Amino acid sequence: MGVSGVELRPATADDYDDVVAFTEGTWADRGRSDYIPRIYHDWIEGPDGGERRRTLVGVVDGDVVGIAQAVMLSEHEAWCQGMRVDPDYRGERVGEAVTYGLFDWARERGAAVARNMVFSWNVAGLGHSRAMGFAPATEFRWAHPEPDADAEPAATVTGDPDAAWSYWADSDARDHLRGLALSMDETWATRELTRGLLRRAADETATFAVQDGGTRGMAYRVRDYERENEDGELEHRAEYGVGAWDDLDACRDVLAAVRRDAGELGADHVRVLVPETARHVSDVAATRTRVSDEPDFVMAADLTDR
Repeated sequence: MGVSGVELRPATADDYDDVVAFTEGTWADRGRSDYIPRIYHDWIEGPDGGERRRTLVGVVDGDVVGIAQAVMLSEHEAWCQGMRVDPDYRGERVGEAVTYGLFDWARERGAAVARNMVFSWNVAGLGHSRAMGFAPATEFRWAHPEPDADAEPAATVTGDPDAAWSYWADSDARDHLRGLALSMDETWATRELTRGLLRRAADETATFAVQDGGTRGMAYRVRDYERENEDGELEHRAEYGVGAWDDLDACRDVLAAVRRDAGELGADHVRVLVPETARHVSDVAATRTRVSDEPDFVMAADLTDR
């Protein structure tokens, strides 16, 4: 679906300065910096680009005034991210042109659904997502347990991915999250959590099944990596795709397993995706674990009816 007056084309390295000009102040009013200037070149020149990811820019009268990216997370799931439009061109359908261009690209590769994530405080972003055909899917928060290599769960913790899957498949966390958890291949992205993904995590990272008279909780690690923080210092981060548990005791054990794993990795900063429900958030709080101040929203667009 084209939009008159807006040219679409793949982003290039030469577009960097133009993109930085309209993205560097995206969240200045909240004291946050936009990640796109920092990761732009890696974003568009990844080794698996082309078939797996596409970054489009919107051009008006020769000027780059919009950008967004889509990534295929599985054979049928696409993830859309980084939608930005030059403030001088908002309301000119630039975002619509770029978004629909990415929908077309994803649909051609077999995607039946496209999802994105919007900070709950980003009212403009939420409005844009709804206008583009994204509907509410779920919401989550981040738990931030402190790494501790000596943490000891009270229950037994195994790395059995099938036990973790059996628990997840029948959990209220899965129901609330619509089956979604973090992707192992794309930061910030959520996809359907499958038995195969947990088996992959057991092989490549770590899977946790908390067992005490049966499996009572689960989690898995998606990645750990180093990146610069806002002070320019290297920070070792560990991220966990979801935490799910039966009750407060099981929550303590899931978080203890995460804390121990992160401590053994030497991580400085840890985050675990947890469902945005009164029970899950208050359980985490009751363990004296820090929780993000606000939830994040996941939106989903059905690509089969376009």
